[in-house]
This record gives sequence, C-alpha cells and structure tokens, in this order.
Amino acid sequence: MVTDVSNSRSAERDFLCTGPKAFLVWGVPWLVFVLGASAPLALKTVLWTVSLGFMGVACLINASRCGRIHCFFTGPFLILCAVASLGYGLGILPFGPSGWKWIGDVTVIGAIALTFLPERVLGRYRRDESNSA
Repeated sequence: MVTDVSNSRSAERDFLCTGPKAFLVWGVPWLVFVLGASAPLALKTVLWTVSLGFMGVACLINASRCGRIHCFFTGPFLILCAVASLGYGLGILPFGPSGWKWIGDVTVIGAIALTFLPERVLGRYRRDESNSA
C-alpha cells in the first residue's frame, strides 16, 4: 500500500533530502543535459544519453532505498528518454528534423510533471503495511 510517510528513516535515505548529494546526483546531470542542447549532434547524443540514463538509474536506486514515490515514475521515464536520445542520435528512431527538440521538450515537461504530480496524489514516500505499527 502507498501512503505518505514523513518518517526520518525514509528522509535520511533519500538522495533528494541532502543538498550536496542531490546536486551531484541530479543537478550536475541536468546541467550536462542543458549544455548538451547546443552541442554538436554526436556529442549531444552522448551527453543526453549518459545524463538521462544516470539520472534514471539514480531515481530507481533512490526509489528502492527510501521509497520516494516520484522516483518510481521518473526513473523509468528518464531511462526511456535516454534510449530515445541514443536511438535518435544513432539514426535508428525516425523523429524527423525536430527530433532533438521533441526529445528535449518531452523530457523536461515529463520530468517536471512526474516529479510533482505523483507525490501530490500518493504522498512522498512508500511504506509497506507490514512495516507500519
């Protein structure tokens, strides 16, 4: 069952609750993503694929560590965006001449929505009923 848990154990284990870790795990990759927007195509492919993949995996790790709700959504989403970046950059996915714009827009809008909406509805942390007393 999913419930809002504000216990300190979940918050302690949450990468998002500590400034330096949060900056290294999400701030730096987002900066790389933004800087990659104006990079040459081959470099953009590498920067976007690596930064999005890194953040996606970090979200999945964070979801398993602390049960942060939005990480269950943003992790797979960011990995999917990384795969789309790689596929488009290698010429495998035919997104047309505006493919990079579409990938960038969907990534940013989707990440923002998936960061805030799930926690509005489901709370901040997931907790198993067996652990609640």
